[in-house]
Order: sequence, then C-alpha cells, then structure tokens
Amino acid sequence: MAQETNEMELGTVRKTRVAIFGAGISGLAAAKRLRDVAPNVEFQIWERADRVGGVIGTRVVDGFLCETSVDNFITTVPWGLELCRELGFQDELASTNSRFRRTFVVRNGRLWALPDGFMTMAPTKFYPILVTPLLSPFGKLRCGLELFLPRRKSSEDESLAAFAIRRLGKEAFDRIIEPLVGGIYGGDAARLSLRATLPRFAEMEEKSRSLIWAMTKTQRAARRVKREEESGARYSFFVTLRSGMQSLPERLADRLGRENLRLNRGVASVSRESDGGWRATDTQGRTERFDAVLFATDSGSAASALADAAPTVANLYGQTEHTGVAIVHLAYRNDQIGRPVQGMGFVVPTSEGNGVIAGSFSSFKYPTRAPEGTTLLRVFVGGARAPEMVELPRDELVGRVENEVCKLLGVKGEPLMVDVARFPNSMPQYYLGRLEWRQKLQEALDSEPTLALAGNALNGVGLPVCVKSGYDAADKILADLGLRPQS
Repeated sequence: MAQETNEMELGTVRKTRVAIFGAGISGLAAAKRLRDVAPNVEFQIWERADRVGGVIGTRVVDGFLCETSVDNFITTVPWGLELCRELGFQDELASTNSRFRRTFVVRNGRLWALPDGFMTMAPTKFYPILVTPLLSPFGKLRCGLELFLPRRKSSEDESLAAFAIRRLGKEAFDRIIEPLVGGIYGGDAARLSLRATLPRFAEMEEKSRSLIWAMTKTQRAARRVKREEESGARYSFFVTLRSGMQSLPERLADRLGRENLRLNRGVASVSRESDGGWRATDTQGRTERFDAVLFATDSGSAASALADAAPTVANLYGQTEHTGVAIVHLAYRNDQIGRPVQGMGFVVPTSEGNGVIAGSFSSFKYPTRAPEGTTLLRVFVGGARAPEMVELPRDELVGRVENEVCKLLGVKGEPLMVDVARFPNSMPQYYLGRLEWRQKLQEALDSEPTLALAGNALNGVGLPVCVKSGYDAADKILADLGLRPQS
C-alpha cells in the first residue's frame, strides 16, 4: 500500500478515467454507481447543455410550478424511490392527491370518466365497464367476452393494437386503450411492440388466459399486501418532488461533485487508442484520453459519435425511431372555468383529430403547483399522430391548445400564465422487432470492451428505468475494467 501511495505521489500510477457523455438522469446515475463501487475511478461528465437533467426541467412562472417534461415517477419499481432516499429526499416526496384520483377520456369533444379500475389494457372491475358511456352495449359485451377467449397459440410478438383488439375488441381499443397507451408512449399503437412496451400483459395471457381475470387477481393480492403493511412510508402509484423534479438531478450532481461536470461541452466523436483506451473529441475540437466511455446521450448523437470507432453499435443504435412532443402549460383562475373537472388528467383518442395526446390537471394532481384559487393545466401535443405540431410557431401552438381546452372546460378569458416546452425527436419508439434489435445491440456491445450505453432508447421510458439503465451501463464499464465481476 505504501509503495502504491508513493508511486501515485510521484505520478507513476495513472488513475483509471471514464468519460460519461450526457448529464441527464441516466448519465448522473451511471456516475453515482461508479463512485459507489469504485471511488478511485476518475470520471468526467460532458454535457452539451448549460445545465444538468437532460429533458427533466422545472420552471416557476408567475408562481406556477411548471414541469417541462417528467412531472413524477412510478413507485412500483424501486430505482427512483431508492435514489431519492439515498439523496435525502424522503421529506420532499409527494404522493398524488387521493381526492382526485380520476382520469378522463375525451369523446366527441367531452370529458368522460375512465371506468374505475381500468389499468392501461384491461379492467379490474366489472360494474364500471357495464355502466360507462364510453362503450356501446355491443362494445361492453365484446369486452366481457375476453373472459372466455382462448390463449393465442403463436409466441411471436404482436403490436399493442393487434393484442388489445384481439382480446377486448376494437371499440374498447379505439375509445379507451389507444388513448391510454398514446398518453404513455406518444406512438402508433399499430406499430408498438407489446413485448417491448407492456410485456406483463402478454405474460398474463400466457399464464392466466384472461387479462380481466389476471388483473382482478393481481389487484386483490395488492390490496392484501397493503392491508398487511404495518409500518413504513406509503406512497401512491406515482410520486413527485415538492420542489420540482429538476431538484433530483441538481442534488445528484452536487453529490457527485460539480468539478466533475463539463457543461456546454458535447461529444463529437470517439476513437480507439492502440492500447484499447479511447480518444474523445468534443464539439470544439478539443480531445482527451479515457480508459472507458459511456454514452448517456440521445441515441442519434451517440450513433454519430461512434460511427467510426464502433460501426456495428452505431448502426444499430441509430436505427431507433423517435417522435416529438410539445408541452403547454396554461393557468386560469378557477372562476374562468365553466365546467370544472377535479381529477388527475385526461387522455385523447386519435379519432378526436386535434393533435392533443393528453393533459394533466397539475394543481389537482399535486396541490403545491399553483396559487390558491387557480388551476394549472399541462397539455401534451404532437407524437406520432401529429408530429407537425411540435414545430408550430409558439402563438399558433398555444392558440390551438387554448381552443381545445376552452371546448373541453368552457374556459373564458385569457390564461394567467403560458409556458411552452418542446422536445422534438425525444421519445424513442419501441416498434415491432425491438426485442430482436435489443439482442443484436447487446451482442455488439459485448464485443466492444469499455464501451457502454444508457438512456431511454434501450429498455424503457420513465425515470426509474433510466436510473437503472445508468447503473447497468456503469456495471459493464466496471466489469470490463476488471473492477467488478460481470453479473
């Protein structure tokens, strides 16, 4: 040990250096895993923007807290909650307001309550389906027949649309399932892969035959577990941070050390050195040498930078298709809203033809988002159904969203506040063939030591999955460097 210390003091022992490209939540999570497992590894995080967080962003405008992208995260997988706890955010976590846990579906320009217990692709309760005005008598009957349909014999993947229509009928798909799925992925359900997006529903059919029966059993089991809990914090299905989601990457960056960040520095290309290391070149033409490189940028930027050094990885990663969204926040006095609706939000079927994907009643969902006596709305537009809307001039975009909101809620007068955020080509689409693509990409990465990828283009969207993606990428780097056994 003394000899090693002396050598380091003399400069004869060089620290292992890792470059992480992208300071979104995936890249920051990767850096955290490196720090936790191998604290002697030196890392740099290059970020082309002037702040950390990637698409995560929080703006306070005229007293309204506007989340420009992610406004919460799911609690049924552990990585988001665990990260918040490790960063000391326990007291900052806020559950959705239990008084307003209703979602609405737009039909013929009006808001109708989603049948209670309908979970993305299947109902968990029978009576709400029987009485919902969203379905015709035939649609309700066809939905109920799902209880008696046989399993699909083929094991091949199928689209979300094909699966839902086969199990629950076209009417239930068009009026309920398609808008719910669109609100999550912003994509074309006729092309989205079931097994790459919602694999648990395929597993339900395989194991239980009926989705309705499987979901009913799952909900009963969940209620039993909840009753058996005797202590510990309890959170709703989704949680947020009271001070805004951007506080999470900001605090994580502080913990990692701001001296390890290189803001306003994007990666242009990387190349292999003769000793197996890497030479990274930034967008200003400056270069640095690293022992390993980890890309947590969008897939297109990563593919471009890797084109010469790892062409197979670059070609596969660059095949990812994306859609874009714009998020428009509108705030009103409560007395401006002629048809007040108290709930979490609404989803919009493609058949409505207005380019709106979904909306959130942010001030009902999380009551600290708006001043008393006001309502804050958060509206998503674009996606695969109306990609042109993301590029509309600001006034035209806001005008179209205002028009739809006025029709739905009977709003009168000008909004108190407007905020617009655009994310062109930001939502990866897990289209059919995605599972085979993942396998090929993994094989290509396995043949490229000290290179790793992280981000939402890989195994799922949502903050917790992106955190896990960063952890997994860091683990590959550590294993390749001989600092952690490959699991």
